[in-house]
Amino acid sequence: MGQLDGKTAVVLGAASKDNIGQTIARLFAEEGATVMVAGRHEDVLADFAKEIGGHYALCDITSRDEVHALAQKTSSDMGRVDAAINCTGWGLLSNLLETTEEELDRMCDLQFKGVHHFLQAFVKAMSEQDPTGGSIISLSSATTRALINNHVAYIGSKRANEAMIECVANDFGHLGIKANTVSPAFTESPMTEGAFATPGLVDAFLPRYPLGRLNTAQDVAEACLWLCTDKAFVTGQHIQPNGGLTLRGNPQAKDIEAAVGAAMAKMQEN
Repeated sequence: MGQLDGKTAVVLGAASKDNIGQTIARLFAEEGATVMVAGRHEDVLADFAKEIGGHYALCDITSRDEVHALAQKTSSDMGRVDAAINCTGWGLLSNLLETTEEELDRMCDLQFKGVHHFLQAFVKAMSEQDPTGGSIISLSSATTRALINNHVAYIGSKRANEAMIECVANDFGHLGIKANTVSPAFTESPMTEGAFATPGLVDAFLPRYPLGRLNTAQDVAEACLWLCTDKAFVTGQHIQPNGGLTLRGNPQAKDIEAAVGAAMAKMQEN
């Protein structure tokens, strides 16, 4: 018997092969949920939905109309919405003094306004179904507790994401709606593929994790799974499935430069 037997879930941000969104959706399907996957790339979504025996929909989180249409489609196609998970994001690495207004607008559209659209649409869906209730998760980032250089717009909008989740938890808990964030740290995924290939970069991060390894997409998925079960009497919280990184903090730019430089020098010697 799966932990989510009979439940439904929608995962927005699952349109890149083997990204965190797909890892979450795959685990939820394995645990018995009927899953709607959504994002911007139809070919990837269609193939993945077929793989997990679920549904798919096109949706750009920056469009209020598209996000509300996704919530309506999820309710219509699957009968109700028991879990809604937002995995979208943009890891802009940019110095405060060099960040353009165009980049800032894009970040706000995606990680502030987009999250607001998502919360509005799925709180509405969960508050109108019978019985009311469900679990809403929006992925945040360990960087909101363990600062890293050149991430001002990213961290600022992720913290706003956390604040909105707290407000939803406070305002709609009486309807049985749980709202939490889950915060990955430096996670290997299609989005970080280039970073992981940089010699020495992982070496800079690894000592910061008390449990001795970087977190994986599966770690993040398992945390989301637990929050969406009836066993999790948790709301308005910021879950950190990242091996204790927030205890020691992320490496800073000088630490990363030193680790990468040492790795490059060793490669040249060999």
